[in-house]
Amino acid sequence: MSRFWKISLLVVAVVVVLAIGAHMLRGGGHEGRGQGRPGAAAAGGGDGQGEDNGPVPVTAVAAMTQDVPVFATALGTVTALNTVTVNPQVSGQLLSINFKEGQEVKKGDLLAQIDPRSLQASYDQAAAAKAQNQALLATARSNYARSNAPEYQQYVSKTDLDTQRNQVTQYEAAVAANDAAMRAAQVQLQYTRITAPISGIAGLRGVDVGNIVGTSTAIVTLTQIHPIYVSFNLPERLLTPVREGQAAAPLAVAALDRGDAHTINDAGKLDVIDNRISADSGTFGARAIFDNADSALWPGQFVNVRVQLRTIGSGIVVPTQAVQRGPDGDYVYVVQADSTVRMQNVKQGVEVSDSLVQIASGLKAGEKVVTEGQFRLKPGSKVQALAPGETPAPPTDAELKAAAGKSRGSAGGGRRGGGPR
Repeated sequence: MSRFWKISLLVVAVVVVLAIGAHMLRGGGHEGRGQGRPGAAAAGGGDGQGEDNGPVPVTAVAAMTQDVPVFATALGTVTALNTVTVNPQVSGQLLSINFKEGQEVKKGDLLAQIDPRSLQASYDQAAAAKAQNQALLATARSNYARSNAPEYQQYVSKTDLDTQRNQVTQYEAAVAANDAAMRAAQVQLQYTRITAPISGIAGLRGVDVGNIVGTSTAIVTLTQIHPIYVSFNLPERLLTPVREGQAAAPLAVAALDRGDAHTINDAGKLDVIDNRISADSGTFGARAIFDNADSALWPGQFVNVRVQLRTIGSGIVVPTQAVQRGPDGDYVYVVQADSTVRMQNVKQGVEVSDSLVQIASGLKAGEKVVTEGQFRLKPGSKVQALAPGETPAPPTDAELKAAAGKSRGSAGGGRRGGGPR
């Protein structure tokens, strides 16, 4: 490297060192001027933190007592009380269908009519044969009675008398057989009128008028929905409470929609508890029965089932948002007589509704708990307890003047603390 370049690099290094030194000197001067006003900084910080800002406004309500029902919930399926597929019991041409699909029918109502002419002819034949045999029976009885009379017995051999007696018996049996044939033909004839075996809702018909139907032809399916069943499963741990409650009286059951938004029917009763627990799911089956007078429950429908197991008398109830979760479990802020709060550990019981929860332990009736504003609190904080929906009162003129005076005093103290520049 040439001497010229060495000198150039040396000059550049000196310039850089001088520039850094000048910059540091300027920064130190500013720092010194800033340090010349320690009172201002201290006053500014004290104005934001050391001053008493007054009680924290919070919403608080008193813990109340009420009877709390204990429920078990499950997903259930609505099933019909009875379901019958209507099939003809005789063969023939379908002459008419006497119901509307989806119509509610009563037991014994005419559903369809099959051509009865061939079966009517069979009945008539049986009736004619009976009349013929009755005539022969009457003749046989007359002959036997005449031959058995005392004035004729000496002229009739014993063999002929036995033959006449047997003819009477034979024709009596023939008439009895004709009676049976007539009854059978009459039953078959009645089967041409297809009637509803149960009361229920008619489904879609399975055949049209004019078709030849037989015993395997499904005319329609009837579903009985008054009353109606709801089947569901409950966890194994609830078996004992359910059985104990059912032993005293049938447990009340309510059916709700899938979103639990509203109750479909709350007049159900627990009807059957299954006799085994599923080893696969750890649940046991149960079935409730509902009157379903308004037909709100429909076969195959999925519903949420709520079974009332028991009732907790005079339970402590608070709004759900009052209960907070901490590292040591659930707790609430309780407003004390001196308007300060304390942190109280509690144990939750059962949900009363979407907005209320029962407290099993840790709280007494009448104690005020904070429901809104907990994030600004710590144990011992001074609070202004407000009712739900209530807002803090606006400050008075005297309070505004006092606050303004404190603000001016803080500002003046800051300027005095700055010192001469």
